[in-house]
Amino acid sequence: MSLLPACTAVLPGFLCGHADILLYLVPSGALAFLFWMLSRAHPAFFLLTAAGTLCHELAHFGAGLLTNAEPTKISLFPRRKGKVWELGSVSFSNLRWYNAAPAALAPLSILVLPLAVAAWRTSPGWRFAPIDLLIAVLLAPQFLSFWPSPVDWRLAARSWPWLIVLGLGGALYLWHDLLFRLVRG
Repeated sequence: MSLLPACTAVLPGFLCGHADILLYLVPSGALAFLFWMLSRAHPAFFLLTAAGTLCHELAHFGAGLLTNAEPTKISLFPRRKGKVWELGSVSFSNLRWYNAAPAALAPLSILVLPLAVAAWRTSPGWRFAPIDLLIAVLLAPQFLSFWPSPVDWRLAARSWPWLIVLGLGGALYLWHDLLFRLVRG
């Protein structure tokens, strides 16, 4: 008996069709939770999250270069700011309404990395190998670093005009048949 009908009764078919990828990422997710707990316990454990911090800040930097936000400074070393730790930062000299959201929300693209690695490792038929333990350790920090910080979300809010453009584009997509009938008369 196939598990696919039972799975699609609970989850969307897309997720059921890629269950092997999601299952492959479970150890990385569990390690990410462990790394998160340890990094809160003592600053020395920030080393466990260093790969994620590097990817997070490089995502900001790369998106800033691509969108003409002109990144001027990148910091990858943790430092204390009041009661919290800042793991890294990127400064921009040309952050405008049209490039603030892409530059600030660029870390969301980090999720592509674990998904691509999991798809690669599970594509020929999944057999767990010792290298998968190392891959799980390397992918875990990516789950901690993909979410933009509160500062990133505030910077992305400068791009509010894009909401109007996206809203109009979405409305045009949803109601294009009605609009064409109205135009033809």
